[in-house]
Amino acid sequence: MLFLLKKLVAKLLLPPTLPLLLALAGLLALKRWPRAGRCLIGLGLFGLWLFSTPVSVDWLARQLETARPPSAAELASAQAIVVLAGGKERYAPEYGGNSPNQISLGRLRYGARLARQTGLPLLLTGGAPSGGRPEATLMAEALQLDFGLQARWVESASLDTHDNARFSAALLKQAGVRRIVLVSDASHLPRARYEFERAGLSVIDGPTRYLGGNGEQRYSWLPNGNAAQTGHQIAHEWLGRLAQRLRTPI
Repeated sequence: MLFLLKKLVAKLLLPPTLPLLLALAGLLALKRWPRAGRCLIGLGLFGLWLFSTPVSVDWLARQLETARPPSAAELASAQAIVVLAGGKERYAPEYGGNSPNQISLGRLRYGARLARQTGLPLLLTGGAPSGGRPEATLMAEALQLDFGLQARWVESASLDTHDNARFSAALLKQAGVRRIVLVSDASHLPRARYEFERAGLSVIDGPTRYLGGNGEQRYSWLPNGNAAQTGHQIAHEWLGRLAQRLRTPI
């Protein structure tokens, strides 16, 4: 119940829901408090623009994406590769029901490439926060059928990044693994690395799916659907960082 409540609060605080709620509150307040109403409407419209415009979304993404791909020397010191799930498609009849979504597949592809380069074993982590089959299980099937590789560990009980770290660390430590390459979106990786290091692992960055640097050059000040989708992901990551900071004792 607490997990579902957390997800509901997050949805209310993310674009486009929060900016729309602010604008709606402003419309309702116009008659009684016209100045406050106009401010809320303006704030809501600005929020919609900020998180759906290529130039602003690109800038916000770059502030998060500080991790860089690992060097050959770093890879040589690793003992395993950990790939974090990023969601699933609930309706994928061409794959028999469920399938890893584009976020999970992007991470899986990079994890598979690193595994081929290094020969390191793979751990896939991700449960079923929305019900159905665990994300890590779906990724393991895709890894075998589409990439021709076998995961050594499949952690399928976690519900969030904090769980990913705790449950994965327990599996890895049993196998004597202490130093890993952690694969996730470049924007998510700093937050994920923090959790895995707190769980007692030494982490090498394995960033993929950079969202910054891909903004359109023409009409970059005009909102569009692609930028809005990216803006939602970036806002989710900023919110995750805030929650992580509030949860961590000073």
